[in-house]
Amino acid sequence: MKFKITCLQMDVAFGDPNKNYQHAEKQIETAMKENPDIIVLPELWTTGYDLTRLDTIADKNAEKTIDFLKKAAKKYQVHFVGGSVANRGDQGVKNTLLIINNEGKLVQSYSKLHLFKLMDEHLYLEAGEEKGLFELDNQSFSGVICYDIRFPEWIRAHTAKGAEALFVVAEWPAPRLSHWRSLLIARAIENQCFVIACNRSGSDPNNEFAGHSMIIDPWGEVIAEAGASEEILSAVIELDLVKDIRKQIPIFEDRRPDLY
Repeated sequence: MKFKITCLQMDVAFGDPNKNYQHAEKQIETAMKENPDIIVLPELWTTGYDLTRLDTIADKNAEKTIDFLKKAAKKYQVHFVGGSVANRGDQGVKNTLLIINNEGKLVQSYSKLHLFKLMDEHLYLEAGEEKGLFELDNQSFSGVICYDIRFPEWIRAHTAKGAEALFVVAEWPAPRLSHWRSLLIARAIENQCFVIACNRSGSDPNNEFAGHSMIIDPWGEVIAEAGASEEILSAVIELDLVKDIRKQIPIFEDRRPDLY
């Protein structure tokens, strides 16, 4: 089965959700000229890393963002891997990825499991505990957030359950661009899956972000890659390739989980 994927590599206005919703709306409208099946947004695209003000600017129960994505999904009849949002609930704020299907239904949410202490996430965010597995058009996918890609066992926990494409939403800093590229390619090769990674562009008061959103095939070949600036990146993925490669080199059959 084929899917056309479009990543919105956006700049994000620091701590200004209203401005970011407006910008995302325009980006989505432009992206629809590509006729995508799935649109992907970056991590924390409504607020950026304005962590100290999350008590006031985080989206309560992610309601506004879910409503925004549902309306866009129904309007354009497109699936959304809707990036992540600062999601304020009764137990604090989580960094939550939202999956909305082309009928405007919330399919799955996943809150970032691994908090990045170097950017003080642990001081302002609560970690999630659930996997990011989901289905669109009866196909199995998974979604993770930024720092999660440094934990290969976490990615394998999803692909071992059948995920054939891994969606990564991120605000990955420019100084570690080489890590971003290497880790994503490695995750594709070792899991024999497509990797669709949507990073943000631009900067905030403390960080410059790398951009370089990527779509990678199960051999680790980069199908499409953005530059550092704002860009709409598209490519077609063919999920039958995953099945073919997993037959050629049957790593999932040859695993020894009884020993590790």
